[in-house]
Amino acid sequence: MTADPSPDHRLVLITGPSGAGRSTAIHVLEDLGYEGIDNIPLTLVPRLLEGPPLGRPMALGLDVRNRDFNATALIELIDTLTRDPRVALEVLYLDCAPGELIRRFSETRRRHPLAPAETPALGIEREIDLLAPIRVRADHLIDTTDLSPHDLKADIARWFDAGTSGRLAVSVQSFSYKRGVPRGVDMIFDCRFLTNPHWSPALRPLDGRDPAVEAYVRSDPRFAAFYAKLSDLILFLLPAHQDEGKAHLSIGFGCTGGQHRSVAVAELVGNALAEAGWPVSKRHRELERRAASGQPDALKVADA
Repeated sequence: MTADPSPDHRLVLITGPSGAGRSTAIHVLEDLGYEGIDNIPLTLVPRLLEGPPLGRPMALGLDVRNRDFNATALIELIDTLTRDPRVALEVLYLDCAPGELIRRFSETRRRHPLAPAETPALGIEREIDLLAPIRVRADHLIDTTDLSPHDLKADIARWFDAGTSGRLAVSVQSFSYKRGVPRGVDMIFDCRFLTNPHWSPALRPLDGRDPAVEAYVRSDPRFAAFYAKLSDLILFLLPAHQDEGKAHLSIGFGCTGGQHRSVAVAELVGNALAEAGWPVSKRHRELERRAASGQPDALKVADA
């Protein structure tokens, strides 16, 4: 279902582990014309929307330093705002590898808010665990581990500066139907009819980014016609959504486990859209869940 193209309030919630770049992101969005507020208590966010429209979007920084912060409350806030027809909500999660966060805290000699009397490493571990459910719910995930402040600024501008190019930004993501449909997806395509690589012992431990899995999915006799029609439909719809003034469009691909078929199709579609000139980000929800739980094949979300 497509969201209301002209809501009263456009709101970006920015979160992530301390040291990942939230303050930098807010400053960038302020330079782009957003009203930026950092460390606002969760209970005050709905009150910001009670008055007349501000006339410009808002960027709100939320982290563990907020006095009423907890993951459950933030998820409830996200759900409430998503259901509000007056609000166009996006959640930006800034991620970073623990080793790099430790290095950044060492350079600044700051205490971690979750371990003020202990080592930053302990606070970082606690915070990453606390934020794991929110990371999965994010609309945009930027890994700042290897990014300079200039690179981060460029990434944020690409997604949130509506005045730079007027180009519709596309998010392509895979998911498992067993875990439910992702929040905020505009279009969904079911890939469960394709032959499942899970039943091949050699392919089972791999995922849809692996060339062998992609080749297996492509070998399904129905794949070529499906992919041709799918690509034609999406490439036909994107300019129409852009003409309607939509700034972002999210496309989901689902399969049973969210590891093989949906990942392979999402990768192929994302690469094709990027080659066609559309700004594209790719996310794989179940692979991110696996990475967050400490299982192998940690994923950095790639921008095509």
